[in-house]
Amino acid sequence: MIKVFGHFSPDVDSTGSPLIWAWYLTQIRNTPAEAVLLGQPNTEAKFALSHWGFEQPAILQDLAPGTPVVIVDTNNPDELPKGINDADIQAIIDHHKLVGGLETKGPIDITMRPLACTATIMYDMIGKHMAQAPRGIKGMMLSCILSDTLEFRSPTTTQTDRAVAHALAEELGVEISELAAQMFAAKSDVSAFSDAELLKMDAKKFNVGDKNFRISVLETTSPDQILSRKAALMAAMPDVAAEDGADEVMLFIIDILKEEATLLIPNEVVKSVAEKSFNVTISGDTVVLPGVMSRKKQIIPVLTQ
Repeated sequence: MIKVFGHFSPDVDSTGSPLIWAWYLTQIRNTPAEAVLLGQPNTEAKFALSHWGFEQPAILQDLAPGTPVVIVDTNNPDELPKGINDADIQAIIDHHKLVGGLETKGPIDITMRPLACTATIMYDMIGKHMAQAPRGIKGMMLSCILSDTLEFRSPTTTQTDRAVAHALAEELGVEISELAAQMFAAKSDVSAFSDAELLKMDAKKFNVGDKNFRISVLETTSPDQILSRKAALMAAMPDVAAEDGADEVMLFIIDILKEEATLLIPNEVVKSVAEKSFNVTISGDTVVLPGVMSRKKQIIPVLTQ
C-alpha cells in the first residue's frame, strides 16, 4: 500500500493533503493508499481533522526500504524520514522551491506549482472527480487553503487559491471568515506546549552564510500569549538548535490580524543577521517587522549574514 505523507511537524496542509491524495488514489484510481503523518499535527490541524470528521492518521514510525510513497507539501530531504531515498518514491506534489537531494528508482510524476497550498494543486489535478469527493475531503481542502494563505492575507496567496477556496466554501455552505476564525483560535492556543515544542512546531532549516539556522514561525491571533514567554523561549533556543544540528534559532511570531512579525533577538548573531536582512536597527530583545507574513516569500529569501 502506498504511504502518502508531508513534512515533519505537520501543519494543516501536511495533514490534510495526505488524506486528500490517499482518497483520490484509493477511490478514483483504484490504487490502495494510506495517509500517514511524520509527527503530531499542530493544534490547528487537529481542529481541522475533528471539524471535518477525520480520525488522526497514524504517525509513521519506520519507513522500510522499498516502501511505495507519495510525498506532498515538501521536496526537502531534511523534512522527511532518513531512509527516504531507499523508499520507492512514486510522486511528489508540492508548492515550495526545489531543494534537491531526493533520489528515485525511476521516472516519477512531479507536480510543483507556485501556489500557496498543496491542496489547491490537488483540486486541479483531481479535476472532474472532485464531484465524487465526500464532504470531509472538500472541507479539509478548504481548511488547508485558509491555513496556508492565512485567510488570503499571506503574500503567497494567488487568485487560484482564492477561487478554489470560494468554490469549496460555496459548495459546502461554509462562511470562510467563521471557519478561519475557528482555525486561527485553535492555532493560537499554545498553552499546552513547552518552550522547546513551540520552537520546533513549525521550523525549517536554512543556511545563512556559514551558519545553519532553524527558522521557526508561529502564526497567531494572540501574540502576547507567546511574547509573555520570550525569556524562556530564548533560553531554550541553544538546546533546540543543538538537537537539530543547527547553530541558531530564529523565531518569528506572526500576528495574523495586524499582519506583522515579531522576531526574538536572543544574541548578537541573530541581531546582526536581522539588521542586515531587514534593514532595521535593533536595540532590545525583539524587533517588529511590519507586513512580514511569509517565511517562504519574505523571510528566507532575504536572510543574509
